[in-house]
Amino acid sequence: MGGLLALARGIDRVNTFIGKAVSWLILLAILVSAVNATIRKVFSISSNAWLELQWYLYGAAFLLAAAYTLKQNEHIRIDIVYGAFSRRVQHWIDLIGHLLFLMPFLTLMLYLLYPYVMRSVASGEVSTNAGGLILWPAKALLLAGFTLLYAQGISEIIKKIAVMRGLIEDPFPSVGPHGADPIVKEEAL
Repeated sequence: MGGLLALARGIDRVNTFIGKAVSWLILLAILVSAVNATIRKVFSISSNAWLELQWYLYGAAFLLAAAYTLKQNEHIRIDIVYGAFSRRVQHWIDLIGHLLFLMPFLTLMLYLLYPYVMRSVASGEVSTNAGGLILWPAKALLLAGFTLLYAQGISEIIKKIAVMRGLIEDPFPSVGPHGADPIVKEEAL
């Protein structure tokens, strides 16, 4: 299990670095949006490339940070149901959910995305909009994002099994997925 935990730590490090780095793409997308709006209003000129660049930047931030979001246990779940169970049951819910839903879905997505992206790259696919950008980088972001999420899914499964076997401490020991409310923590002191 030591080798698998080392693999999980490596995956976590990569996705943490990428997740934090791509957060800057949101700022860049906002700047592109502001510059585009200013140029369009002041000079009455614009290009579809600016709009598509904004979409690419937002898409890249979302897709490439999805694995980091999973690592940080910040993904969406039904807290009312999940939080009502003991931590042991929550571990089982997470493990079963990862094995039966997340990983099969990601496997299917990777299986379908790879030829889709390769066809786009080979053809040099470009936007059908006048003045638009090339499309294959956006499609490649899909493949990259799902690949990172797949790797993080493997890491989460490894860590979940290790926690359940008592080999490592639970990184999120609280009852809910987001921990105790900081205000409640302060009032309890």
